[in-house]
Amino acid sequence: MREGPWGPPPPAARLSPPLPVLVVVLLLLLSLLLAGRPASCSCRSEEGAAGVAAAAAKRMGLDGDGPPDAGGGISNSENGRYIYGVASSPGKRASMEDFYEARIDDVDGEKVGMFGVYDGHGGVRAAEYVKQHLFSNLIKHPKFITDTKAAIAETYNQTDSEFLKADSSQTRDAGSTASTAIIVGDRLLVANVGDSRAVISKGGQAIAVSRDHKPDQSDERQRIEDAGGFVMWAGTWRVGGVLAVSRAFGDKLLKQYVVADPEIKEEVVDSSLEFLILASDGLWDVVTNDEAVAMVKPIQDPQEAADKLLREASKRGSSDNITVVIVRFLDGTTSGDKSGEEKEKESAHDQTS
Repeated sequence: MREGPWGPPPPAARLSPPLPVLVVVLLLLLSLLLAGRPASCSCRSEEGAAGVAAAAAKRMGLDGDGPPDAGGGISNSENGRYIYGVASSPGKRASMEDFYEARIDDVDGEKVGMFGVYDGHGGVRAAEYVKQHLFSNLIKHPKFITDTKAAIAETYNQTDSEFLKADSSQTRDAGSTASTAIIVGDRLLVANVGDSRAVISKGGQAIAVSRDHKPDQSDERQRIEDAGGFVMWAGTWRVGGVLAVSRAFGDKLLKQYVVADPEIKEEVVDSSLEFLILASDGLWDVVTNDEAVAMVKPIQDPQEAADKLLREASKRGSSDNITVVIVRFLDGTTSGDKSGEEKEKESAHDQTS
């Protein structure tokens, strides 16, 4: 996740953190020093930074050769109701901490689409674990079809607890955001923790269907302080002066304050719902919701659209990993998207009627 430039805090930024919390923060910083890496990056030794950066540039097509890392497919949902595309790249970073998942499953005789973007921090372990286990846990939940919202909320916390139990002392600072979308019948349920974001195009309008969880939001700050924590300015607002998001998977040393409780929003999949964009903050740091929707709208192929957003974020100087998942709903075509042939037919019909 992107870190803001260091600078003086606003006038009201200085707080007096309680002693136990300071001890936790000091332990966290000590663990990072012993691990020999900064909190925002867990660089792996298999490739040197220069080699990884060069490979990333090549995969993104920035050297004029080759497309970004990507994967996409057509769903097997009833009547082929949606298609999806994915684009993902390390960007300018020497390490890749973004993960994504896109899958179609049969659950109790129902076709279910599941899409997720996971942005790791403090290494890849948390994001990788969430990718491997979150949806698998979800489809096993006994109420997945009958009470999907409750199943999602419980599965987020279940997966977080299981990761913390499996986590070793070497990954006490590992954490991950999650922005997920579940399509069950004519229902779209979006859940998130952290600052990966979900945006839909509905009736031609860009609508955020998730909220970035930041420590300076009044309700998040109150929750953190009620739990005995504090929020302070350290280049940006941070939990305990360390973490720039207020909800996440993992983050063992800050778990009392950094929860994995998702916020969940539901939309009806109807003719007004055109497409969904899930992306890590490598996109949203440099592209607004309205801009992203405007760029995707004329591109019917979701894979091409995902590639477009990734390249645009890179062109605008995104300094983070970039991952984009686009789901286009096939019955969500507006009049502005109709082909010239369709418009001619409509015009001819109007003239003869």
